[in-house]
Amino acid sequence: MAETTNDPASSSTTGKTEPTRGIVLFIASDILGRGDDSSLGSLLLQKFLHVTASLIAKPETVILMNNGVKLATEGSAVLGELQTLESQGIEIVSCGTCLQRFQLMDKVRVGQKSDMHTMANIIFRAEKVVTL
Repeated sequence: MAETTNDPASSSTTGKTEPTRGIVLFIASDILGRGDDSSLGSLLLQKFLHVTASLIAKPETVILMNNGVKLATEGSAVLGELQTLESQGIEIVSCGTCLQRFQLMDKVRVGQKSDMHTMANIIFRAEKVVTL
């Protein structure tokens, strides 16, 4: 007999997973980790987002800021992973100021452009913020 759970992070009866309420993933770089090999950092970030999409527990929102906004734009190595997360109900939010600074406003391919007021509200209302 299958065990039932009241865990809100578990998948529903339809097999579809839902974001874990109150968790925000804050990404401020287009690579994961620090080091001399940016191609490794790019690969690690892609793998992290790919694994995140397969987990039962997921963030409710992903905030992209600074170089992190490049992840949501045309040609990004992780565009597919972010689109998968968005299709699973996870909100993807990119900093509008950052997009303007990098001249990427018209190249966003996933999520929504936002302002600092909205992003600050998301962060301060979150139960937990995970920063990469």
